[in-house]
Amino acid sequence: MVQSLGSNSVVIKLLTYSDELLEGKPLYVSSNSLPVKALNLEPAGHSFHSAALKLRGCAKKTVDDKEDDSSSPKKVANDVEEIPSYETYKNSYSSSKGKNKKKSKSGKEEKEQHDHYALLGLAGLRYLATEDQIRKSYREAALKHHPDKLAAALLLTDESEEAKQVKKEAIESHFKLIQEAYELLMDPAKRRIFDSTDEFDDAVPSDCAPKDFFKVFGPAFKRNARWSVNPRVPDLGDENTPVKEVDKYYNFWYAFKSWREFPEEEEHVLEEAESREEKRWMERENARKTQKARKEEYARIRTLVDNAYKKDPRIVKRKEEERAKKQAKKDEKVNAKKKLEEEAAAAIEEEKRRKEEEAKLAAEAAVQQKRNKEKEKKLRTKERSRLRTLSAPVLSQGLLGISVAYVEDLCMSLNTEQLRKLCDKMENKEGLKLAKVLKNGNNDEAESDEEEVVQGAGKQNGHVEANGFSTQSPRAAAMV
Repeated sequence: MVQSLGSNSVVIKLLTYSDELLEGKPLYVSSNSLPVKALNLEPAGHSFHSAALKLRGCAKKTVDDKEDDSSSPKKVANDVEEIPSYETYKNSYSSSKGKNKKKSKSGKEEKEQHDHYALLGLAGLRYLATEDQIRKSYREAALKHHPDKLAAALLLTDESEEAKQVKKEAIESHFKLIQEAYELLMDPAKRRIFDSTDEFDDAVPSDCAPKDFFKVFGPAFKRNARWSVNPRVPDLGDENTPVKEVDKYYNFWYAFKSWREFPEEEEHVLEEAESREEKRWMERENARKTQKARKEEYARIRTLVDNAYKKDPRIVKRKEEERAKKQAKKDEKVNAKKKLEEEAAAAIEEEKRRKEEEAKLAAEAAVQQKRNKEKEKKLRTKERSRLRTLSAPVLSQGLLGISVAYVEDLCMSLNTEQLRKLCDKMENKEGLKLAKVLKNGNNDEAESDEEEVVQGAGKQNGHVEANGFSTQSPRAAAMV
């Protein structure tokens, strides 16, 4: 539908939706005849509509304007008629739509507020009830609250028809709720949703005394075990539980998988979507908020497990033992290192002391050697002087051709001991004997051989020397 609005000799064509789309409330949309570009944007959409209204001098009503709306258009300055903008209509339309959705959702929640387990007499079992127990309880409740059975008893009462009708409607309504409860609890998906919204204590204990650990955290784990996908949930145990079983228990809870649903986080009702796009948007929004709630649930479970792991006396004891073992190993390494360092320092000190001792002994030996050399030198000089003194008579007489050079050669060639022996031999000898001893030098074998030859010759000649006197044998005397 196209309308025209005159303003300052300018004709603006307005396009409105049909009554079916807008529930009888028109939405005014205008378009400029000339293309307009602003901030690199194409001229399209509701923002362009608002810009076109401004360009044509039409006042725009803001969303925050709190003045009362009227069905007749208002007049503004310069007699310009105010045209409702798209934002104004969108705000009013979305608010009315949101109210309708909220009402419908609240009605749904009100419907789901009935305790289905209590209707079937399973309030004590609740999520632990099996399908057989649900069937059995439903049969009993259906027989007990069947409208035909109760209606017959109602006819016997002395009440007005209106009161009987009210009670009959209440009986039928109650029986209908029993049927709905049975249908819901027998459907696994619907029952899971109902169990997820059932009353539950989400509290997570944070601290406790070591002696109260199992009393505080045991019930908390049992409460949350109902959400486990794996029905075989291990037990927390007690103080005497082996450490391996404790580790398996915490490994199970750290890898915990929950089947808990969060239907209360789904704000949008898909049945009220007016188009496929809106329905998909609702699905995305519901999925996003459900995913957020599921992450918060896993974070809550993780907090419970972390708190229990920190306060578990068995874990604390093991950590203390491991810490003690680590400290013992560390101390052992430190002591071993310290011992090696001490041994190395002692070895270095010993080597230093040994070297100092060797150096000291070497120095003392050098000093002693030097002293011995000096002493030897003095003794050699003394013996040489003695030899020269004893050789002076032989040199003066010129016996056996002995010369000064020969005596000096003996002084230089013989050592101190040899010089002393030679000088001792030369003592108390004179003349030719002294010359012979000097001539032989320190040759003891030659001297002994010569003495033997002389003695043998003397014997052959019949002479025997005794006590320094020469005697002649009788045979030699007879020959003479």
